[in-house]
Amino acid sequence: MDVSALVWAVTLVALIAVLAVDLLIIGRRPHEPSVRESSLWVGFYVGLALLFGAGVWLTSGASAAGQFYTGWLTEYSLSVDNLFVFVIIMARFAVPRQYQQKVLLVGIVLALVMRGGFIAAGAALISQFSWVFYIFGAFLIYTAINLARQGEPDEDEFSENVLIRWSRKALPISRSYDGARLMTHENGRRLFTPLLIVMIAIGTTDLIFALDSIPAIFGITQEPYLVFTANVFALMGLRQLYFLLGGLLDRLIYLSYGLAVVLGFIGVKLVLEALADNNLPFINGGEHVGWAPHIPIWLSLLVILGTLLLATAASLIKSARDRRRELAEARG
Repeated sequence: MDVSALVWAVTLVALIAVLAVDLLIIGRRPHEPSVRESSLWVGFYVGLALLFGAGVWLTSGASAAGQFYTGWLTEYSLSVDNLFVFVIIMARFAVPRQYQQKVLLVGIVLALVMRGGFIAAGAALISQFSWVFYIFGAFLIYTAINLARQGEPDEDEFSENVLIRWSRKALPISRSYDGARLMTHENGRRLFTPLLIVMIAIGTTDLIFALDSIPAIFGITQEPYLVFTANVFALMGLRQLYFLLGGLLDRLIYLSYGLAVVLGFIGVKLVLEALADNNLPFINGGEHVGWAPHIPIWLSLLVILGTLLLATAASLIKSARDRRRELAEARG
């Protein structure tokens, strides 16, 4: 793809405008969105992504559109997995529901900034060193194995990282929240509210998740524009999705295994591509590996979509059976 500076500028301005609307809504009326409101917003953002993909199809062809849709679906599924940790953080710090929107939006903005930096660095590395695919692929396979072993995190497994612990000790923090404010006055002193610590927790969590998601999206496409926009559209609407799914997250018990399969598949795909373009002297004498197949984008999309649908369906069936069993035991 040959993306001009003007297209980049228009895209960034449009995305910033959408985020500004989100900030305006939350700033004027902090509240817990209803299911209907959340559904409309999630549908709006999903519709924007589908419309954007159609625009890519018209301007750059079906292959580029397929890369965008596959990358967006992968990043969106990984973003849903982020919500499990967000729920744990909100519960751990007892954030009032009506103020969680602000925390989530700030976390999403931080994630966009950090991922932008990771994307730029990743694109620069790939353009100079094709062997980076070996590292990305191995990292994704390692992550997939760990995710399959550990499953979804629970509150008991959440531990505060170094930055959170340092913030608690170094910064003057009030004992209670003061609405959605980051600073308050207590006994004549100006203090930060616990909301700042929550935002630090969300931001550092986004940074950790970016380490998984950026190599994953580069396994789908190496076009920086598609990588960036797929990430943006996956993160936009995450705030409303958090409230829409609500208790449903607890029922997606097999999602981590589905994501492990997705990450493992992309990791293997990256290693195969690295072998096909190999120039490392200690692998096959520095020559390309002829037997390494190229996995087409349509097959990647089918594998990723099929895996996620299967994991979701299996989770809901298992949760429904467990619920019926619990009700039967309670009655009997």
